[in-house]
Amino acid sequence: MSAVLPNKASAAVELSDAAVLLDRPQRIVEAHDVVRRYGSGDTAVDALRGASLEVRRGELVAVMGPSGSGKSTLMHILAGLDQPSSGAVSIAGTDITRLSDKELTKLRRAHIGFVFQFFNLLPMLTAEENITLPLRIAGTKVDRDWLDIVLDQVDLADRRSHRPSELSGGQQQRVAIARALLSRPSVLFADEPTGNLDSTTSAEILTVLRHAVESYLQTTIMVTHDAKAAAIADRILFLADGRIVRELGPSTASEVLDALREVANR
Repeated sequence: MSAVLPNKASAAVELSDAAVLLDRPQRIVEAHDVVRRYGSGDTAVDALRGASLEVRRGELVAVMGPSGSGKSTLMHILAGLDQPSSGAVSIAGTDITRLSDKELTKLRRAHIGFVFQFFNLLPMLTAEENITLPLRIAGTKVDRDWLDIVLDQVDLADRRSHRPSELSGGQQQRVAIARALLSRPSVLFADEPTGNLDSTTSAEILTVLRHAVESYLQTTIMVTHDAKAAAIADRILFLADGRIVRELGPSTASEVLDALREVANR
């Protein structure tokens, strides 16, 4: 698999634009004092207790923490899939907590890509048809040059006409990543993207995600329990009891595990 984009004019434009944007960092995702409370009174449970963060363009940020720490809740709120009880969240400068359901749907289509543990591919469609389906449903024209670039980036150019049953688990996850990248999202949310894969295939998927960040500054937020996955991140945020309690910069898997143990034993 190539570590760089194919040598095409459109790819060169993407990289040129990315270099300019790298000199002028933008806050793509912001969260301020986010609280998420379920229930009320004596039975109320706070899944998040005032979480705040910023993620800039071209960053890959991993989110880790013990079971029940609030990782999934945080991702759902950042992606506009759930509403905070209080606090504010913005994507690409838009406060998503103030949007109507219709406005939020439009924003997710324009700015957010998703990759999940399970691939969520339609079995009757080819890899290319699965990749382009969200754009076609939205009535958006598919940029064929960009599609070719993305297929090359995820090493699926020769598998575009294959159906999911004809692809390995790793190849199916690459289809899911390509589907998320095709709309050029402001931020890609990856929820346990290697959780359903063996270690070798997981490493390949992590390489694809890291290349997307390095090749065209694809801002990515990844929830994971895997220290090896977190080790590819630029920053690692650790949650405990609904709060971000620690942050690491680039780290080895061993360093990530040590930090996770410390957080779990707080």
